[in-house]
Amino acid sequence: MAMKYLDLAMTESVRCAQKQYYGHAVRIADAPERDPLGEAEVEFIAARESFYLGTVNETGWPYIQHRGGSRGFLRVVNETTLAFADYKGNRQLLTTGNISANDRVALFLMDYKNRERLKIFGHARVEDARAHPELVAQLADPTMQSAVERLVFIDVVSFDWNCPKYITPRYSLKEVEKLAGPLRTRIAELESELHAARAGSWSSSA
Repeated sequence: MAMKYLDLAMTESVRCAQKQYYGHAVRIADAPERDPLGEAEVEFIAARESFYLGTVNETGWPYIQHRGGSRGFLRVVNETTLAFADYKGNRQLLTTGNISANDRVALFLMDYKNRERLKIFGHARVEDARAHPELVAQLADPTMQSAVERLVFIDVVSFDWNCPKYITPRYSLKEVEKLAGPLRTRIAELESELHAARAGSWSSSA
């Protein structure tokens, strides 16, 4: 377990709630300054095709944004740095504006098929893609580079894994097609055999 995550998350108000409902509160001692990503976290992040990004604006309201792309679009630069290319969207720029006022972010990465989820705390910064064409080339899908407006870098502070309880398994269309492919092939074979058998039966009766 990454202790820095709990150290940051379990504030005094959280401990008060724990004491009210469970009679005691958790206190984290000797938490490190940060928890670098390990091999399991790096592999998990590299396999994701989407994640949720939470920020907070100047008035204290949270905002959750979904980000998706090809597998591994959220790049692991090193054990404490993540990055992704941000493309043209609805022009609201809520996340970008929020980060300029408060760089603290929370990432939520889901693997519905295997019922796993990874949470990450970090500090984000946004760079104008026009000023960093070399980074665009490194971080963006080659077919989408002209649509990149920003580059987002996340300095990872810590992370935490959740238990699989109450995660409903879900599958992408690609995964369903892969699972259903052999079944469809077998069904086609059986239908062909049935058709041939019926044709033979009709010929015999005639």
